[in-house]
Amino acid sequence: MKASEPLKLLALAADEIIVAIFLLIILPGLGIDVPLPAVALVLAVLILKDFLIAPFVLRGGLSARPKTGPESLIGKEALVIEELSPEGVVKVEGEMWRAECLNGNAERGESVTIVGIKGAKLLVELPASEEPP
Repeated sequence: MKASEPLKLLALAADEIIVAIFLLIILPGLGIDVPLPAVALVLAVLILKDFLIAPFVLRGGLSARPKTGPESLIGKEALVIEELSPEGVVKVEGEMWRAECLNGNAERGESVTIVGIKGAKLLVELPASEEPP
């Protein structure tokens, strides 16, 4: 866990803490009793909200940089256009790329997975079931 994550979690929980203090301490001090099931329902809704937005906040929220360029292709499937023995051409997202197959040769029409980038060349692998013996 990064050092900033506990602070982000505390910021997410701030509204629950404030509402709980208000409902359990301030209102009863003013003579207004709030039924415990109502307090539990309000806090449950606020906690559910936190579970829904916490992954977004902890991943960086709006400040997270989107993947762009060749790095965004890693993990995607590409279609072999020119036999990879071990180098050739693949097509991914409508674009042709030079590619190198790291685990054998791939025939035209086969599907390969992009596992890395080396300069302007994609590094690809055959799916495990298609690897040559």
